[in-house]
Amino acid sequence: MNHLRFLQYVDEVARAGSVRQAAERLHVAASAVNRRVQDIEDELGTPIFERLPRGMRLTAAGELFIRYIRSRAADLDLVRSEIEDLEGLRRGSVRLVASQALVPGYLSGAIAGFRQSHALVEFQVLIADQVRAMEALRTFEADLALVFNLAPDADIHRIAEFEQSLRVMMHRSHPLAQHDGPVRLNDCVDFPLVMPYRNIGARAMLDQFLARRSLKLKPIIESNNFEFLRSYLYQEHALSFQIGIGAATNDGELISKELGDRGFPKGHLVLASLRGRQLPVIAHAFAEHLSATFPMS
Repeated sequence: MNHLRFLQYVDEVARAGSVRQAAERLHVAASAVNRRVQDIEDELGTPIFERLPRGMRLTAAGELFIRYIRSRAADLDLVRSEIEDLEGLRRGSVRLVASQALVPGYLSGAIAGFRQSHALVEFQVLIADQVRAMEALRTFEADLALVFNLAPDADIHRIAEFEQSLRVMMHRSHPLAQHDGPVRLNDCVDFPLVMPYRNIGARAMLDQFLARRSLKLKPIIESNNFEFLRSYLYQEHALSFQIGIGAATNDGELISKELGDRGFPKGHLVLASLRGRQLPVIAHAFAEHLSATFPMS
């Protein structure tokens, strides 16, 4: 299938923005990549790249052609998966994009659990925010997305939703760790707060709730990296906020408390795919596994 390999050359140039970088990623000569791009342009009768001083950029025709390439590649993955399924091999690759909150404990366990009965399956896992996750679905970079508080969109199919509550995280030596019952936001104002950026799901939900109230929370640290925020809780008596699935810990040093403010909303982790796209057999099987085994909030 050499013609498919040559289409991959074009796709890689589009992703890398240059022939040289694409060739390095593909482990082929830059001249071979450039020649195949020119051959395809000759066959189409129009340029698909603008040649810029510092790289290559898709033309309008190139944007159309790259969508065709990626759609065709996704269809081929589906056919391969169905052939392998018919043969009983259960091989294949699942491409997943997921929220940061799933990294500390849940996601690795979910994949390991699936691989107990599908040992030949490989995974490609991208950790990203909601905007990047939707881009990955739309460009066929990912088969499935599992992200928090996904906004409705016409071209996105919501396979399943899992309710999540917001929790307050702290070190077990924190004064509030001895607090009986849920913690209220008013209990948090006298302690240092380390929080995600405002565009991140859990923070956005918290800010929306506080906008209707006089209480203000002023973080000493804001970051887009959840692992950094969690690590800071070891340094002083600080507090952070995380959805239930992301607040789980294994070392016993960090704990989380339910947020007890009346009327505080629940959020949802959403398992989604691109609407109208038939998923590879193995990706569909993994989606069913997540739906069946996701822990109750």
